[in-house]
Amino acid sequence: MDAALDRMWARSRLSVRGRIDRWRSKLWAIVQCAVAAGVAWWLAADVLDHETPFFAPIAAVVSLGTSFGQRHRRVVEVTVGVAIGVLVADLLVVLIGSGAWQLALIVALAMSTALLLDAGILFVNQAAVQSIVVATLIPEPGDGLIRWTDALIGGAVALVAATVVPAAPLRRPREQAAAVARKIAELLRAASEVMVDGDAEPALELLADARATDRLIRELQAAASEGMAVVSSSPFRVRHREPLRRMVELVEPLDRALRSTRVLVRHTAVAAYRRRPVPTSFAGLAADLAEATDALADELQQNRLAVAARADLLAVGAVTGKVARSDELTADVILAQIRSIVVDLLLVTGMGQLEATDALPPPPGR
Repeated sequence: MDAALDRMWARSRLSVRGRIDRWRSKLWAIVQCAVAAGVAWWLAADVLDHETPFFAPIAAVVSLGTSFGQRHRRVVEVTVGVAIGVLVADLLVVLIGSGAWQLALIVALAMSTALLLDAGILFVNQAAVQSIVVATLIPEPGDGLIRWTDALIGGAVALVAATVVPAAPLRRPREQAAAVARKIAELLRAASEVMVDGDAEPALELLADARATDRLIRELQAAASEGMAVVSSSPFRVRHREPLRRMVELVEPLDRALRSTRVLVRHTAVAAYRRRPVPTSFAGLAADLAEATDALADELQQNRLAVAARADLLAVGAVTGKVARSDELTADVILAQIRSIVVDLLLVTGMGQLEATDALPPPPGR
């Protein structure tokens, strides 16, 4: 019972920490949206003297969002979607008046018009929402044009705000790539200890830990996409495009290396659970590979292509061709996975697939 409570407490702490980290990662976007909403309202209400220009801040916030991806497209979709909704509603209210069936017809026509223009979901939704606003809340049909002007103000504010982005989204891909590499090293080091000790309980705990690593790759993919979105949307960050592109190219080999490490951990756990011996030389290889992976993580953390770690990885790969193989199939699979991880990590250092594969000597014979 106590052990179960301890695990629940540990998971809850991890959950709280994850939520706080997520909030911190989005703090700039939150502040940016808040400031843009205030500026949009001030321009529409105080400068242009629009009465209750609620859609100016709405357009600014919807256009910016909490993601840096496709901000310019969101601005266009929101603004044009509003224009379609306002136009359709304005015309139809003049012709058929307002009411329940008229509202249904107006919404259907506004959404149909947006879809026929091959618009995205945000475009279609804004057309529908604005047609409802004009048909139900705007006292005079011609006043709908003011709402479109408010949308233009909000969109313009969002466009200006979108060009001002922090450096954090540009750092996150390399930081997350380094985190993935360090996790691979951690799993390899723990697997090496399990191979030596042969204890089933820590082996199963290690397996559970390895199976929970999918989120690291998802976070790396999200960081890479966000980073590329930043350099695409901000003229002030164009010089970061090439280094960031090189970092983005590491997502796939790191994903493969982590998957191969999970397979290694699984077979290590099976060997411990079934009391199958694993040669100590295999444990030594896993430990050495963990050290080489830590060196690779250090390079990634410094935003460098991990060429300096290549020699250590090649040294581990060379030894995999010299160790004596085991009579146990599970142990042989462990050796094969170590070789596979070496190849995957060599790709992270900039080697090509065939070059990395050929760099390893043939596997040892029986």
